[in-house]
Amino acid sequence: MKEKLEFFIGLCVLESEALAMDVAGRLVEDLKPFENQIELTFKGSFDKANRSSFDSYRGPGLEAGLKILEKVKKTYGLPTVTDFHLPDQAETVASVVDVLQVPAFLCRQTDMVCAGAKAVAKHGGRLKVKKGQFLSPEETKNIVDKVAPFLSVDKVLLTERGSSFGYNNLVVDMASFQIMKSFGAKTIHDATHCVQRPGGLGKATGGKRDQILVLARAAIAAGAQGIFMETHPTPDKALSDAATALPLDQVAGIVQSLLKIYEVV
Repeated sequence: MKEKLEFFIGLCVLESEALAMDVAGRLVEDLKPFENQIELTFKGSFDKANRSSFDSYRGPGLEAGLKILEKVKKTYGLPTVTDFHLPDQAETVASVVDVLQVPAFLCRQTDMVCAGAKAVAKHGGRLKVKKGQFLSPEETKNIVDKVAPFLSVDKVLLTERGSSFGYNNLVVDMASFQIMKSFGAKTIHDATHCVQRPGGLGKATGGKRDQILVLARAAIAAGAQGIFMETHPTPDKALSDAATALPLDQVAGIVQSLLKIYEVV
């Protein structure tokens, strides 16, 4: 039986409990026709620690954010994923969410990835590491090697989110998925962050939302085993990554389109 295609979908930042519950409910409803073909995990960050500006909204914080994610899981039966930003947060966060995510800028921090690996091993979860914009796909083997003493490699998700190409621009090397899979980890394509223009608006990140689908299609064709993407009912009003958040009413159509390619591959 063909393995289900994984989707990690949700808000960039947890703006409120009401919004998180609304988005989670919509995702469950809109993606119900595909429930036998996909594994859906709800995403929401309790803290955006790497904002361009000091004044940018960061999130509700650790305690309040985890309560929201707990409610989403209990209400809709969805597994959840969120970032952590300090090694000493790993245990607390892994006790609540199913997938613990290491942000791209922290992927080389040994204490971070090892703390994450130990925590998810203890709680039966998985570790999702975003490949930094400064890292080659070959170098992600070092990440796998760091976590291997603590966590089975098949519980590791390596995520391609684009590489820096000059200033304020990212490109995706589609060979990344084949290379990273060779290390035994599962590979995920970050469909919304890879079209960012980091710092492109001066005090905020810009982006190329119209390129989300074309790159996601290419990633699935190249062997990506899952898709990560952030969505919002009104993207232009989102408090984080407004330029690249996918309109919520477009998610189902994109999932359907990607499943067609996945079946062919």
